[in-house]
Amino acid sequence: METKKFHQQEIKEAAAILREGGLVAFPSETVYGLGANATLADAVKKVFAVKGRPSDNPLIVHVENFEQVKQYVDNFHPLTSKIVEQFWPGPLTLIFKIKPGALPSVVSAGLSTVSFRMPNHPLTLELIKEVGQPLVGPSANTSGRPSPTQSQHVYHDLKGKIEGILEGGSTEIGVESTVLDLSDPIQPPMILRPGAVTKEVLEETLGVTVLVDQHLVEENQAPRSPGMKYKHYAPKTKVLMVQPTDWAEAFDWAKKQDLKVGVLASPELRAAYQAQMTASYPLVDESIASAAKGLFAGLRALDEEQVDLIFAPVFPEVGLGVAYMNRLKKSANQQFFKV
Repeated sequence: METKKFHQQEIKEAAAILREGGLVAFPSETVYGLGANATLADAVKKVFAVKGRPSDNPLIVHVENFEQVKQYVDNFHPLTSKIVEQFWPGPLTLIFKIKPGALPSVVSAGLSTVSFRMPNHPLTLELIKEVGQPLVGPSANTSGRPSPTQSQHVYHDLKGKIEGILEGGSTEIGVESTVLDLSDPIQPPMILRPGAVTKEVLEETLGVTVLVDQHLVEENQAPRSPGMKYKHYAPKTKVLMVQPTDWAEAFDWAKKQDLKVGVLASPELRAAYQAQMTASYPLVDESIASAAKGLFAGLRALDEEQVDLIFAPVFPEVGLGVAYMNRLKKSANQQFFKV
């Protein structure tokens, strides 16, 4: 199968493929998604097969607007309208209990709930509108690998396996959406997966306490939401997380072990330790926004450099740092460099 790159003027062609049950990857503000018509069970099954994704891992359904969600849900949490008005389109996924049989069970991995998101990307919103149906859209990569933030990442993993990729440039945020469980109208909202829409922002906007599910799902357990697995987003090369005060010791240890090291490196880190790095992926600056945007692209790039080990910087788990560290810990299988 040839995998074609589609551009804005070719969206009608990409939409026709999706209507007929084919697969087309699409951009968003978070990562690239692997699109299939959410109403076609056979098309959705192809997504699991192409990614090598466990069938117990539910998918996120991407919609053009909130009216599409109302076709599948009839009992909304009382905070839903306020949340949608404030955060859609955007990097926030909402979980609702759906009407029985409203969507193929393969979408929800057999659960009674489904995750919905309205992505903040004009090309993808145009694509969904042109298809006339919502699209499932898990990250467009081989399951368990770092998520794709550029179209070439998608092509690397899925060329010859899907019909097309809608070109949308590099993603802005670089980590997947926050997942917020609103499936029980009488319970407080609960974050199942952290993202750019933080607990603090939600609580300030809504004026209520937002819970956070800290449970890490083992390989043999079924998750309630994408991104809850204990190990995920991992390159083939081993990753170690490095605390800000441990860089000198980490490089000394690697030198003594005669290890080739690749580093997700800020300008400050490169200035101090460039000579000790076999390879580096340059982050734009010292900020958490730069680290989050560069995390998956950096892991992918360094994985191609034939290094023995990847060092990645640790950030405080506040704001966007919660989402960054959530992804990094899973990429590193929870392992820190220890002096």
